[in-house]
Amino acid sequence: MKIAMIGTGYVGLVSGVCFSDFGHEVVCVDKNQDKLALLRAGKTPIFEPGLDRLMARNMAANRLSFTDDLRDATQDADTVFIAVGTPSRRGDGHADLSFVFGAVKEVAEVLTKPAVIVIKSTVPVGTNRKVAELLKEVRPDLACDVVSNPEFLREGAAIDDFMHPDRVVVGVESERASEVMKEVYRPLALRDYPLLTTDLETAEMIKYAANAFLATKVTFINEIAMLCERTGADVKDVANGMGFDSRIGPKFLQAGPGYGGSCFPKDTMALARIGQDNSSPLQIVETVIKVNEEVKRLMIEKIIDLCDGKLQNKTIVVLGLTFKPDTDDMRDAPALTIVPVLVGRGANVRVVDPQAFREAESLLPNVAWFDDPYAATDGADAVVMLTEWNEFRALDLRDMAGRMAQPRMADLRNIYSCDLALDAGFEAYTGMGRKSKLPFDD
Repeated sequence: MKIAMIGTGYVGLVSGVCFSDFGHEVVCVDKNQDKLALLRAGKTPIFEPGLDRLMARNMAANRLSFTDDLRDATQDADTVFIAVGTPSRRGDGHADLSFVFGAVKEVAEVLTKPAVIVIKSTVPVGTNRKVAELLKEVRPDLACDVVSNPEFLREGAAIDDFMHPDRVVVGVESERASEVMKEVYRPLALRDYPLLTTDLETAEMIKYAANAFLATKVTFINEIAMLCERTGADVKDVANGMGFDSRIGPKFLQAGPGYGGSCFPKDTMALARIGQDNSSPLQIVETVIKVNEEVKRLMIEKIIDLCDGKLQNKTIVVLGLTFKPDTDDMRDAPALTIVPVLVGRGANVRVVDPQAFREAESLLPNVAWFDDPYAATDGADAVVMLTEWNEFRALDLRDMAGRMAQPRMADLRNIYSCDLALDAGFEAYTGMGRKSKLPFDD
């Protein structure tokens, strides 16, 4: 099949590359000339493990190309995927749909034959019907079908998620659209991955509901971690005990400094707004949003306590800035809340992250960048584990402690344990919902 993918952001690029690996002819469209030049040279503008190799393979096979010519890309296309951003709208938290409607309008104006228009972007319930109305308004002469096909890709594991999905959700209104989507995803069906066909509204809701539920699990275990600190329980053992229950499962029960990224923050906020607009407030989702922000602020208090109650002139090393490992995504990362406060309170902040520099340099001014975590800790007063990159999972803690002026650790991802840190020479340690030893403890 011939597929036009409108947008080469995270979702559009990963989806386009993977569809081409299915054997489809994929043309990715973007207006950003710098990004197009990078893509045509075989380089990816985002960090996603394995994406550059998969992209190069399909470009070499002439199944994948990049252009700014929308008319040429949609010529004879069987499906046109819309994969543009839907960020939170400033001021009210609603999803900003201007990019989606703008892309649909531009596509409609250049189509030469009926096509199946697939909305891959995360959009509020009812958006696909509005897209159908817009298509009829712009091109009443073309009978185009609209499909809702939300993505469920984890950053850092997106290719595996696309190739081995838990499910593919397709919202359709016609038999023609259903058959086209079955053909698009035929390679997955041959390997018995489920294709769930629903109506448009249900497909839209599945995406928001899934993300909100996962965000709830993350926030729930973070609150339990705070309670563990007050009661002496160990949150890692608590999460492990919960995870053995097949009704709960172990995923998304790792305590940390709060969720971030491209999906959970904006999607929970948008879902809360959808509930309010329909006079059906989602009190659990609203509370999740509130608690997640509180968790980020509590991490700052942990670091302050670790530093004897003051940050002025303290040298603090932050290991990891991205919201999770194996990505360069800084969107709503806890680091964007925590690091500016450390700097604002007079700390000298040094940061180490394998991939964040391109995204974070402008977002986090007045910090010193280091490539080597050991060099970063020379003469430091505290080290903060903020993202659980593999590079930080097997550090020589004894070497690190020996370099520091005051060997103290805030392990906000529970990578290590208090006993391990103390045995290695750290004089103070604080984690998430686990045994800690602070400077003022006996």
